[in-house]
Parts: sequence; C-alpha cells; structure tokens
Amino acid sequence: MIQEEELMDDAEDGLFEHHRIVADSKQSLLRIDKFLMDRLPNVTRTKIQDGIRDGFIKVNEKLIKPNYKIHPHDIITVSLPEPPRDTDVVPENISLNIVFEDDHLMIVNKPAGMVVHPAYQNWTGTLVNALAYHFLHRSPPGQNLPQMAGNDGRPGLVHRIDKDTSGLLVIAKTEIAMNSLAKQFFDHSIHRTYQALVWGVPDPSEGTINVHVGRSLKDRRVTVAFPEGEFGRHAITHYTLLQDLRYVSLVECRLETGRTHQIRAHMKYIGHPIFNDATYGGNEVVKGTVFSKYKQFIDNCFKIIPRQALHAKTLGFLHPVTQQAMQFDSELPADFKEVIEKWENYVKYN
Repeated sequence: MIQEEELMDDAEDGLFEHHRIVADSKQSLLRIDKFLMDRLPNVTRTKIQDGIRDGFIKVNEKLIKPNYKIHPHDIITVSLPEPPRDTDVVPENISLNIVFEDDHLMIVNKPAGMVVHPAYQNWTGTLVNALAYHFLHRSPPGQNLPQMAGNDGRPGLVHRIDKDTSGLLVIAKTEIAMNSLAKQFFDHSIHRTYQALVWGVPDPSEGTINVHVGRSLKDRRVTVAFPEGEFGRHAITHYTLLQDLRYVSLVECRLETGRTHQIRAHMKYIGHPIFNDATYGGNEVVKGTVFSKYKQFIDNCFKIIPRQALHAKTLGFLHPVTQQAMQFDSELPADFKEVIEKWENYVKYN
C-alpha cells in the first residue's frame, strides 16, 4: 500500500511499521482518511479505509473506525505484514502454465507452492517474477505490464490466490484490461469457483455463508469470521456438496466477494475446515474414528497433499475489449485427485 521510512518490527502482531505520523497541536477535527490522503503518496481513500478495517492503521496504538476524527497530538501508525522494500521485480526464468493469452490478458494455472507476488520472505521465485521474464523475452519482447495505483511491485495482478492454493489467475497486459477487470472484480461480476476437500459433510448440502471476515485481533496472519459484523469486511461464499466421502467431502465454493483467506475462514466457521489446512485446523483429525489404522490413513493422505486441499477451478468474465463472455476451467492437480481416490477407496472398503 505504501513505502518509505525506517523499518520497525511489531513483535506482538507480526506487523512492520511503515509510517508514524504525529498530529499537530493545532490539528482540527478531521476524518482520518482525509488526513492520511494528504500525507501518504499514491494512496486512495478506499485503500486507507480498507487498511483501517484490516487493522493496519491505528491511532494511539488502538484500532479505530474509518470515520474516526483526528485530534491534536494523535499518533497515527501504518503497519503492514512485510517490511518496506524496493519494489523492482527481478525477471526469473520460471515455467508458466499458460491456459490462454491474447494481446490484452493472460490466464495462468498456478501450481501449489508458488507465491503470487514478491513479499516479505518471498522476494524471488514468484509468479510475478516469472511474468516479468515472460514479457521481457517473449510476448512481445520488452512489454511492460500495467500496475494498479498503490499496488507497486505487483504488475499485471488484479487478484491473487494463496501460495498453497492451486488454480486459475487472470493477468492484465494493458491498462484497459487492468481497469476493466478491476471493475468487474469490484462489481462482483467475475464468476469464480473453487473446489475444496473439507472435513465432514455440510448439512444442508447447499448454502450461502454471509459472514464478515477479517484479520484476527489476536494473530494478524489469520483471517477469522466476525458473525456480528463488528469487525472485518462483508464476505459471501456459496457452497455446494459435490461428493460425500463420509468423513470428508468435496465441495464447490463460488465466491461472490474475494477477501483474504475467505473460503478457508468461512469453511472453518461452519465447522468444515479444509483438509490439511494447517492455518485453520484442517491438519488435525476433525472427523472419524480413534483407531490407529484410521490415523495412519490420514497421515498418508496428508503426505500426498501437503497443503490445503483447495483449487481455483473456474474463472469467468467479460473480455475487456471485445466484451465477449469468457469462461475457463482447469483440472484438479495430481495431488488433489490422488487424495480423493484414496478416500473413495477407504469408504468403499471400510
């Protein structure tokens, strides 16, 4: 969101301080978003409001609401999960699974284990590093990807998926494509479905989870549900049961909004964490028997898919230039297929 100033590590919540601003003794009452827009470079009012809701912006070390008014001598801090750093992206010759490409956009099928963009502890080896190389050497040589305002170091990106989630991403190659796709995401008109292997069998078999999600007040690295809506941001996930495997099930999740870790937090909230999702409790035996044979079977499954069993399967949108409806689908990766087959055999013979 912002870059500058010295690095400070807030050990309590794992955030790094990027800005510290002290209001003047003669400061008049002014909404914090307006106050910060005059003091932070290239940051929109929406970004500031989102930062407040996500707990990245505090006043006098306390969480505040977006309509908070600055008082004289207030201390405003802006902290982020990563330290300030040069946003130049180093091109790296990393293989890309390109599903579709034209002059305006590209669809990439990202493997599990690949970080989408450079960030703290992952400055290299990311999808963005691979894209920088691709456009430097190939399509056409030297083409520069556009960036959204306040999104330095993330060229071409209008959305992202987690490191250990596999699946489809759209990359904008032009400013026109960037603006059009960003608006479609903002309007929730992008059609996205994920498939997840979750613990237990959801009842009812179809439903909508309409619950705020946001960063935990205790651990900022984790997203949690706020059913009362007092914190976090509006989030909607529609789910459908695809396959009942007794102790686990395959579900389809359709995103209406796209919050950080939305599906992972929502499925945990309804009691069905994603299989082997260590951050949200899915790496424990949540459903099943106490027999050691069953526990061994689960451990073997965890070894087959050593990540959360979540895949961004489909992606649909209007082409930014032709306005043609585009729809893309992807196969489940090999580890995901194998663990489903293991469960199918287990429930068949046990």
